[in-house]
Amino acid sequence: MTHGHPHSPGHHAHHPDHAADPGGQAEILDLDAEVLAEHTASITAWLPVEASPREIVDLGCGTGAGTFALLARFPEAHVTAVDSSAEHLQRLREKAGADGVGGRVRTVRADLDAADWPDLGTPGLIWASASMHHMAEPDRTLRQVHDVLTPDGLFAVVELAGFPRFLPPDAPEERPGLEERCHTATDRLHAEHVPHRGADWGPMLTAAGFTVEGARTVEVDIEGTRTEAIPRYALGTLRRIRGAAAETLSPEDLAALDQLLDTDGPRSILRRTDLSVRTERRVWAARRGA
Repeated sequence: MTHGHPHSPGHHAHHPDHAADPGGQAEILDLDAEVLAEHTASITAWLPVEASPREIVDLGCGTGAGTFALLARFPEAHVTAVDSSAEHLQRLREKAGADGVGGRVRTVRADLDAADWPDLGTPGLIWASASMHHMAEPDRTLRQVHDVLTPDGLFAVVELAGFPRFLPPDAPEERPGLEERCHTATDRLHAEHVPHRGADWGPMLTAAGFTVEGARTVEVDIEGTRTEAIPRYALGTLRRIRGAAAETLSPEDLAALDQLLDTDGPRSILRRTDLSVRTERRVWAARRGA
């Protein structure tokens, strides 16, 4: 789930609200998908579809968190997964093959900021998770989505509240509140470079000709002991935050952050037992008129 992410070319190929780790961004996207799988499934279950769509498009699909949730939710559907990253699309195809759903997935490499989009079929549902805020001209992209959807088709937009939080407020012991100060630093950067992250997409959807049929906020609060993926997810995310915030953090905060990121050190975040995943997702379901 696709994210600010100071992104790479194409804006929507990577999701820097998901962080890079030694395995690369694709791995952190997979961790994000694993940790938030139940929440993603709850969003797909909530969508006000009038009939199960046969064709679905996942815009800015990353490594496929949304694609696989949609395939599970709509077992008769085929999904066209669109991204600008060849690596992510290759990984998605490999997972689809391993899961036995390769015949239901088509991947398309495309820059969604381009004026002309490739043929995306006639989808009754288009899904965009953590990708719309990377568009250079989101109003134009929304109009393009409107034109691609079938009459009465549904467009689902999922927006992030930013990087997840993992540490208790009083952690780490030597620099309480470190994580919040890191978020303050990265939020300033993202406000400059990814101004639509966290946006209220409702008015923009209406302006593009959609009727917003539902909106909700999904609160995420997952105990760190739920899955062994959470410490690795925290490590990758904090590494990404360090890359963005290092120049604005105090030397003391930077030193404390580096201790958390030292996987061999005694203060490594991988050794902590007090982690949790705290974030939220906002979702809009908008229908194109007949």
